[in-house]
Amino acid sequence: MSETVARVRIELKDTDPTVWRELDLPLSTTLATLHDLIQVVMRWQDYHLHEFIVGEKTYGVQYPDDEIYERKVYQSKAIRLGTLIDRGVREFLYVYDFGDNWRHRIMIADIRQGEPDAEFPRFVAGERRAPPEDVGGTGGFAEFLEAVTDPRHEEHDRMLTWCGGSFDPEDIEERWLRMIVEDFAARRRGPLKSHRTGKRPWHG
Repeated sequence: MSETVARVRIELKDTDPTVWRELDLPLSTTLATLHDLIQVVMRWQDYHLHEFIVGEKTYGVQYPDDEIYERKVYQSKAIRLGTLIDRGVREFLYVYDFGDNWRHRIMIADIRQGEPDAEFPRFVAGERRAPPEDVGGTGGFAEFLEAVTDPRHEEHDRMLTWCGGSFDPEDIEERWLRMIVEDFAARRRGPLKSHRTGKRPWHG
């Protein structure tokens, strides 16, 4: 059997060249799971707050300050890609780290039946490594790249030490990303096969 999937493109706004990733996702994917996947494929560490902005609605996790400022935040675990598609949504925004303000353009395209017996989610493609955590937004990232790509830059060694010893702007470590996303798919395998066959998964 196959399931309906969508090609989802994630672009980190205000990066030049653009940092982007593409995933094939089941329409049952919640925005909460999409958050987890974006964290993985962009190599973020989930240190900071995030939200999805879909039209006039905000999805994420409700925090006490939201209630103080009468800011309505809908639960991201309660909304699925298929529901958004049914509502005519093909593009929305994901914001991570309200300080550095990393704004991601999320585009839904190529809705189709997945290949029989294929497992999803699936990493498709991507280019350019995303900024490291707490680099200071787009301005800080530009300065960081200038330093780490120029061995003669006065901040070269310090920046490399700060980011863990190396940073190749072109290397997204695709093989590693594919393995991690395949792990997401593997976690769905038991419950999904149970649903398809009508049998309960074995928990022994």
